[in-house]
Amino acid sequence: MRETAALDEAAPQAIERHSIDYIPQRERHGKVRDQFTLWFLGNAELATLAVGLIGISLGLSLFWALVAIVLGEIFGTFFMAFHSVQGPRMGIPQMLQSRPQFGYYGALIPQAIGVFLYVGFNVFNTIIAGQAFSTVTHINVQVSILVMAAAALVLALGGYDWIHFVQKWGTYIFLAVFGVFTIGVLFTVKLPPAQQGIGSFQLTPFLVVLGVVAAYQLTQAPYVSDYSRYLPKSVTARATFLWTYFGSAIGSIWMIALGALLLAGNPTAQTVDAVAAGGNAIFNGFGTIALTVAWIGLVSVTALNIYCGSLTSLAIADAIRPIKPNLSARVVSLVVIAVLGTAGALLLPQNFLSSYSNFLTLLLYFLIPWTAINLVDFYFVRHGSYAITEIFNPAGTYGRWGWRGLAAYFIAFAAMVPFFSVALFTGPIAKAIGGADLSMFIGLPVAAGLYYLFSRNLDQREEQRLAAESEAKLEGTAAPAAAMPAAIPTQTT
Repeated sequence: MRETAALDEAAPQAIERHSIDYIPQRERHGKVRDQFTLWFLGNAELATLAVGLIGISLGLSLFWALVAIVLGEIFGTFFMAFHSVQGPRMGIPQMLQSRPQFGYYGALIPQAIGVFLYVGFNVFNTIIAGQAFSTVTHINVQVSILVMAAAALVLALGGYDWIHFVQKWGTYIFLAVFGVFTIGVLFTVKLPPAQQGIGSFQLTPFLVVLGVVAAYQLTQAPYVSDYSRYLPKSVTARATFLWTYFGSAIGSIWMIALGALLLAGNPTAQTVDAVAAGGNAIFNGFGTIALTVAWIGLVSVTALNIYCGSLTSLAIADAIRPIKPNLSARVVSLVVIAVLGTAGALLLPQNFLSSYSNFLTLLLYFLIPWTAINLVDFYFVRHGSYAITEIFNPAGTYGRWGWRGLAAYFIAFAAMVPFFSVALFTGPIAKAIGGADLSMFIGLPVAAGLYYLFSRNLDQREEQRLAAESEAKLEGTAAPAAAMPAAIPTQTT
């Protein structure tokens, strides 16, 4: 216990060696309150601020943009925070937890979407990070992108403890600098007459902002429990949920609202320029200070995506051909994910605001059915009890293809199509209501309801027996990972 307590308080000491393998209780550590700082800084960064620019760019008044932002955050964060509880209970990465619902091979579908998510977000994160670095240092933007990507890769290589460490101290620095920045902006930003007062309500832009903000939170769902899986199993579900919820919601609302305010006062500005101008309006040079501090959040959130992209890509590789999750495999997968995101950042045009909105909306479409099915399975079907060793067994109790999850997923996705509203496609119902996108409010209940209905006749007696055996095997093996049961990947150094 003394060694664990010391580990909780100390800076990270070594490169993480675990990847998709189970984290045994003897190695669990950390404090549940660290979920707050991780998800606060994971959202309180410049890429999040860019989301706030969307509503204003569509002609929505600042007041109604802020209302949509708050409602979208309250709704979207609710789902992502419930995923955080799965980490301490299961001790494995988030997307591996899809196998009980979708099957050993069926889970490749949401896992592939997850990899696209991580790489796609890093395209935008790295562009903004490069722009911020270039603005401060006057180095070429493309070189700046490479510098920021390299820093994020180093942090991701350090792993779970290093990321938590940077997020904790980065939060304290952010609060000090951006606290002053935000207060200063409130007094210095000059809103045009059209943005003063409540303004007229416009349904379509309002729903766009609501959906994009909720999507921004829901798109974090496939990797939330990756950053809670080292917590002791004894931490309560309530504490895990609340620390995650408020950390993520507060960080997001702060930055998205700040983005909306900055653009309302400077309609032609891009993200980095808006921050630089807003800071310099407080006092000369403060914009540079704010952008410099923003590097911490931009590098760390890029590392978050590289780290989770690595875990999910290893899960995909493991389904195709079982692997030993050793350090070499982890390093290779991290480098691949980092290279893909960086390549996209270097090739994508710099003016990407409209593309960013469409990107988030498309991710929302694919993730809505998955998050509903995954949460219903955990909370209402299996009540958090899984045979972990069977998750790594293609011939195990969860099967190769989970018809319940797959059927619920595709039916729910099909039900959403008439409600889609993006640049490439607008569904008939969306057209009929002026282009408003209501697909989220269709996909969630349809996927959840169908999966629960399909699972009513699920006989879990054998699974419960295997779950008890799995627990005994995984926790009864005290020392080397090589002694772990063959049904689960073993960690080798």
